[in-house]
Amino acid sequence: MTMNFDDMTMTTIWLKIDEKLNGEPGPIKGMTVTYSFDLSGDDGGLYGLTLADGKAVTITGDPGEVDCALTMRVKDFKKLLAGNLNSTAAFMMGKLKVKGNIGLALKLEGLLKQYSF
Repeated sequence: MTMNFDDMTMTTIWLKIDEKLNGEPGPIKGMTVTYSFDLSGDDGGLYGLTLADGKAVTITGDPGEVDCALTMRVKDFKKLLAGNLNSTAAFMMGKLKVKGNIGLALKLEGLLKQYSF
């Protein structure tokens, strides 16, 4: 069952991401990467996600140096999490901007699909 993110605050969403990834660490084992998310719109802000040693750490605010920086609107981020937005299509349409390793952005979408958000 997928979650409905429309009525959730970004704080709640990041808590859910943390809870889900750390509750089912299988897909993130062996990954060592840090992402930043610059989300614009209502309830937007700067967030980070670090995956290392089979653990996920979510960061509210500037995560510092990252391997992959993603910029998008809050509503598109919610669609991406819910599996309703393809990252490649979003990138081509200008809804997603990526700095750093674009392969890591694609890997993130594959990772998210392994979790039922």
